[in-house]
Amino acid sequence: MDHKDNKERISRTLRKAVCAAALAGIAGLAGAHGDVTPQAVDVSTLKALGKDWLPANPYRKDKEAIRIGDSAYNQNCARCHGLGAVSGGIAPDLRYLPEGDEGDEIFMQRIRDGASRGGRVYMPPFEGILPQEAMWSIRAWLETVREE
Repeated sequence: MDHKDNKERISRTLRKAVCAAALAGIAGLAGAHGDVTPQAVDVSTLKALGKDWLPANPYRKDKEAIRIGDSAYNQNCARCHGLGAVSGGIAPDLRYLPEGDEGDEIFMQRIRDGASRGGRVYMPPFEGILPQEAMWSIRAWLETVREE
C-alpha cells in the first residue's frame, strides 16, 4: 500500500469515527429528557420558607435568589431546557412562562410534579429532591431572562 492509499484509509476511518461520535451524541440528546441526575442546590444564604408550599414567589427580584437560581438552573434544567433557558427543541422554552403569580403556579406545578404521558416521563418530579427555596430561586432567575 502506498502513502496516498494509507492517507485515504486513515481519512475514511477518521470520518467514520467522527460521524459515529456525532450520532451517539444526538441519540443521547433524544433520550436525555427525564434522565438528569439532580444536583444539590445550596440555599443557605436565602430566607428559609418552611414546610408549607407558597403560592407565589417570595424571591422575585431578590439578587441572591437570582444568583442561586442561575446556578441551580444550569445544574438541573439546562440539559433539557437549554442554556439561558433558550430551548433547543427538547423541552419547552421557559423564557415564555407568564409573569407573576400565573407563571408561578404553572412553574411550581410542573417542577414539583413533573410530567408524563402514556407512561413516558417528559420531566421528572423535583418535589422531595430540591427544596422549595431552590425551585423559587430558579423561577426568580427565569423571570430575568423572560421574553414576550
